[in-house]
Amino acid sequence: MPISKKLALSNEQLEELMQSSWNMRIATVGPGSRINLTPMWFGWAEGKIFVFGRGQKVVNVRRNAECTIVVDRNEKFPELQAAMFQGTAKVLESSVEENAESGMAKVRKQMGAKYAGGHGEPAPENPVENTATASGESNRWIVMQPDKLVTWDNFKLKDLRKR
Repeated sequence: MPISKKLALSNEQLEELMQSSWNMRIATVGPGSRINLTPMWFGWAEGKIFVFGRGQKVVNVRRNAECTIVVDRNEKFPELQAAMFQGTAKVLESSVEENAESGMAKVRKQMGAKYAGGHGEPAPENPVENTATASGESNRWIVMQPDKLVTWDNFKLKDLRKR
């Protein structure tokens, strides 16, 4: 049964979720047909999700670009808020591709500020932007362009039950 549109996050709530959340989970198809589900840090710009990864995730996206990403918060069911993105990802194979990707400059600044220190320390006054770039066989940026979005805000369940 599909999620009621009455539970959907507003555009403002979605933007706040994507800007303030530290972690997302990306599901890719691994070797064979197994799903590889990995938590990652991420950036959000121009309706796209950016992640710098290495290893199996990058190999998986090269082989099959279809993936799903979930960003959620809160643990108790009545407080769960989430966005699930389904779409196509691409691996940026070089610094030339990174520099040509719309939104990348914004994401580098955003992630530099969001993850400064890496463990929840307050962001410095002048955070350094994320300078990660393609290296080796599989250290790469992955950019996901969603073609389907489903969101939910379980705080709204109380309102639906009152009706």
